[in-house]
Amino acid sequence: MGNARLQAIHVHPVKSFRGLASREAVVEPWGLAGDRRWMLIDDGGKVVTQRQQPRLALAAAELLPGGVRLSAPGMEPLTVPVPLAQSTVPVEILGDKVEAVPAGEAAAHAWCSAYLGADVRLVYMDDPATRRPVDPLYARPGETVSFADGYPLLLTTTASLDALNSLVAEGDHAAEGPLPMNRFRPNLVVSGTAAWAEDGWTRVTVGEVAFRVAKPCGRCVVTTTDQAVAVRGREPLHTLGRHRLIGGKLVFGQNLVPLHAGTVRVGDPVEAVG
Repeated sequence: MGNARLQAIHVHPVKSFRGLASREAVVEPWGLAGDRRWMLIDDGGKVVTQRQQPRLALAAAELLPGGVRLSAPGMEPLTVPVPLAQSTVPVEILGDKVEAVPAGEAAAHAWCSAYLGADVRLVYMDDPATRRPVDPLYARPGETVSFADGYPLLLTTTASLDALNSLVAEGDHAAEGPLPMNRFRPNLVVSGTAAWAEDGWTRVTVGEVAFRVAKPCGRCVVTTTDQAVAVRGREPLHTLGRHRLIGGKLVFGQNLVPLHAGTVRVGDPVEAVG
């Protein structure tokens, strides 16, 4: 681990939209500042992600002071301000019931619905300190999370991606590889480790910030979506199913919970405890 460094940082302002690369990011108790504070819901209040709508991979959201700027193929960009938390609506995200604030402008709902060809609404998490606790099976008291799938941050390593791509190259769908890291939509990407070293970590420090490793990340169909063209294939789930089936899940990466606030920067040294 002496050469381990933080290679990349990714923030996803709107859940399932394209990630933004950043040179540094503030770490808040519930994740990176600005990460997954917005998401789409259907007319029943359930989250809409790339699981249902692969075309979300082609949409982008730029963080602005006081809001986000949405863009997508064939759409005029739209700036959406952070809504005032005057009222909330109940939403459901992967089984969790959460209160969220609707985007205040009808234009935001119309823009998202027009792009996907489906009736969706844009909502915002106004108070991540109280709205959604981390899964109690893996949480400590008071830990909360944004609209991320389940945990404040996701960490992956370049060595493990290289190892996975070697396995893909030897398998039945070699033409789909090599896969880029954006298939896994991580927040933090670490270089300079051994392949799969993160499986044994219980705590990791990135620069000035320490994190608790909550659990391995079980992967879903989103990883099979080419983030550049929004087309699905078989990999990496086919290969993960043959080589990385752990605890009934297809595992790649580790879910993290910050132990304190701070700032992480590309190039920061990374230290881990097993």
